[in-house]
Amino acid sequence: MQGSRILLIVGGGIAAIKIPELIRLLRREGASVTPVLTPAGAQFVTPLSLSSLAEAPCHTELFDLTRESEMGHIQLSRAADLVVVAPATANLLARMAGGLADDLATTLLLATDKPVLVAPAMNVRMWTHAATQRNIAQLQKDGIRFVGPDEGEMACGEFGAGRMSEPEGILHAIRVALGQSRPLRLPPEAVVSLPSRGVLSDRHVVVTSGPTHEPIDPVRYIANRSSGAQGAAIAAALRDLGARVSFVTGPAEVAPPEGVEVIRVETAQQMREAVEAALPADAAVMAAAVADWRVRDPQASKMKKDGSGRQPDLQFVENPDILAWISQPGPQRPGLVVGFAAETDDVLANARAKLARKGCDWILANDVRPATGIMGGQENAVTLVRADGSEEWPRMSKREVARKLAERIAASLNGNAGKDSE
Repeated sequence: MQGSRILLIVGGGIAAIKIPELIRLLRREGASVTPVLTPAGAQFVTPLSLSSLAEAPCHTELFDLTRESEMGHIQLSRAADLVVVAPATANLLARMAGGLADDLATTLLLATDKPVLVAPAMNVRMWTHAATQRNIAQLQKDGIRFVGPDEGEMACGEFGAGRMSEPEGILHAIRVALGQSRPLRLPPEAVVSLPSRGVLSDRHVVVTSGPTHEPIDPVRYIANRSSGAQGAAIAAALRDLGARVSFVTGPAEVAPPEGVEVIRVETAQQMREAVEAALPADAAVMAAAVADWRVRDPQASKMKKDGSGRQPDLQFVENPDILAWISQPGPQRPGLVVGFAAETDDVLANARAKLARKGCDWILANDVRPATGIMGGQENAVTLVRADGSEEWPRMSKREVARKLAERIAASLNGNAGKDSE
């Protein structure tokens, strides 16, 4: 991260004691760090310690006569490449969601035009409280990125979601936010929320995700560029609305979300069997990028070239069509079946044809040409296609696509299919 500029806002929680280590990691990678310490944060770490580690002044006061004569809060908010809030307490998240600007930290956050990454830290009861969840939903809608929180034992002695992510995890999320790394875990913005009830409580949804790997020999396979990020985000969004989620995932780059039943598979045939075993379900979201073909007879030993120039004789056969199979009328068919159409040409026309051919209820179509950066990226641009028409959604984060889709699924299952839950 050589040359990257991080504005680091330190909130008032016991997790603030981890911030010196985060600053060390950032400085070791060549980033410059400008610390901003809230009055509550100063109860746990000192301006001197943060300033010494960052090798830069630690800012604490909005009404600093010297700096504010030059509109220092505006300069600070615009000079950074990324604004990081850690720890982000329930109080600080609430003030951010409400657009308050009553101290230096919140004024900087309101004045910045740069991306913002927050690392929440609070008691599990505070994290799961309806007010906090509303604030999180608003911040996500505003484009704020999240990393964590993690589950574990807290300073108060309770156990659950609310622990601030470890400095190494925040560091990785910063790399991702700066576009310098791809997420190895669930996308940083996909936060863990654990409501006890929701509009999808007592509902069961099957979600497929990720690519499939079809073996050629013991070391080679057919695959695609799907990261599994969109499927994981959909499973998390459905879970957050209270659904029981059976998450059938191929070998994805991102980890499954917490709080769902995870069934790991490798091949399309295994995915078909896992989906069947998970039924019955109220809805099914087929977000996996299933390989269309597999090698008829995978080799038992590694194939090797012999210098003769002869090409391997690979016979291909079609994989099972999981979306068409689950969409067939019958007692096991879910009440709502959602498919995906990842296309490179004539996206809408191909999606409409797929909807009719497969027999599913909805298709989410997207353009996955390399230039879009969608496959394997953090954003998506989809068109929701139904038999009665289509609806183009603006480009947004995959987390936001997942939230919007989950709300539409909830409206459909609860008898309000024609209403936009927003």
